[in-house]
Amino acid sequence: MIYSQSVQALIEELGHLPGIGPKSAQRLAFHILRIPEPDARRLAAAIVDVKERTTWCTRCWNISDGPLCDFCLAPERDPTLLCVVEDPRDIVAVERTGGFSGRYHVLHGAIDPIGGIGPEQLRVKELLARLEPEGVTELIVCTNPNLEGEATAMYLARLIRPLGITVSRPASGLPVGGDLEYADEVTLGRALEGRRAMEA
Repeated sequence: MIYSQSVQALIEELGHLPGIGPKSAQRLAFHILRIPEPDARRLAAAIVDVKERTTWCTRCWNISDGPLCDFCLAPERDPTLLCVVEDPRDIVAVERTGGFSGRYHVLHGAIDPIGGIGPEQLRVKELLARLEPEGVTELIVCTNPNLEGEATAMYLARLIRPLGITVSRPASGLPVGGDLEYADEVTLGRALEGRRAMEA
């Protein structure tokens, strides 16, 4: 063992984080060793706190500190307009546009038959349960513009359109194969404004 047991353990744990290889884990570990102890304790406390306090919103499945997230609790948001996204991070991308005033629903993934992910593994059942009680009139399917996102959008359109609800998709402007998380707010904002009804 090159490093002390505690340092080696920290490097190994940091190495489990997505996008962090062995060298990056080592660099982060030594950064943590160099920062003042109060800073390290704040970091540790923030990690423990987020694990203890953070849960999923029981309505939209976004990240939340309580039973309902801030978007679901906001009375000024239009409950009849629902934006469906794959991941909680996609909500941040849509919010940056400043052009959406409805509520959200997070699927926690997209249909991917090769990866063994079907509608049963997503929050589709929970989405359907919201439509009538909340009086939803339009569903914007804001899944990523890649094969999985398109398959998910088509599935939702076929499922929900017969209920008399308008199902739309952001207009062109988003690159095919890209992720919403990386779209700039102007491009995504224009795509939302120019959304179109989905055809079967």
